[in-house]
Amino acid sequence: MMKTKHAKLIKESTAEVIQRAPAKVIKESPATLDGAALARSLRYLSERDPDLARILHEHGSPQMWAREPGFATLIYIILEQQVSLASAKAVFDRLTATVEGPLTAARFLALDDATLRSAGFSRQKIAYGKNIAALIEEGRLDLDALGAADDEAVRSTLLGIKGVGPWTTEIYLLRALNRPDAWPGGDLALAVAVQEIRRLPLRPTPLELEAIAEPWRPWRAVAARLLWQYYLNRPARPEGDQTA
Repeated sequence: MMKTKHAKLIKESTAEVIQRAPAKVIKESPATLDGAALARSLRYLSERDPDLARILHEHGSPQMWAREPGFATLIYIILEQQVSLASAKAVFDRLTATVEGPLTAARFLALDDATLRSAGFSRQKIAYGKNIAALIEEGRLDLDALGAADDEAVRSTLLGIKGVGPWTTEIYLLRALNRPDAWPGGDLALAVAVQEIRRLPLRPTPLELEAIAEPWRPWRAVAARLLWQYYLNRPARPEGDQTA
């Protein structure tokens, strides 16, 4: 019964957003998100989705949370896989304190496993990091070239790397390459935020999040930033709350 109600609410809320679409729907977005594009996207999303409009009204324009593209950011995102942001930052900070100068593929490869473990890397993430660093050093991966590639080409390249899945790829597109329609559908904070703003009885699955986000194209990355802003500012939930 709850699953039926859950599916019905998703269908109804998505249909309502589609019906509220402005008469002139934006078919394309710029290659990267700048200040003018952010303002335009916020107007578009607010006109189309009352829940996103409410977040914007209550919390203002979202942060960009941008990062410099390249090896260091990709390693940082891998560290964020399935752990808290605070934990990942602590590991990354210890890592960067270990190397002399900026974190590069060559400097990462110069670190032994014991040093990486002492910084907080798991055995699996050591393997992922060394594989990426080796690909770069061998000339088989050019992260700089991704800046000029379209979203699908970036996805194809990154998803072909061991340890880089859909979530990591979309976060890199969103935060490092500043692409306006990236959508990390497997993100837990997005799932919690969508469950609450849509008043869903269950937390949406990644596939359900994809369907919910479809009307937000071509600005899904901006919708994600709004939802993260909501998540970070939501009131504390009582102990035992499933959405906490």
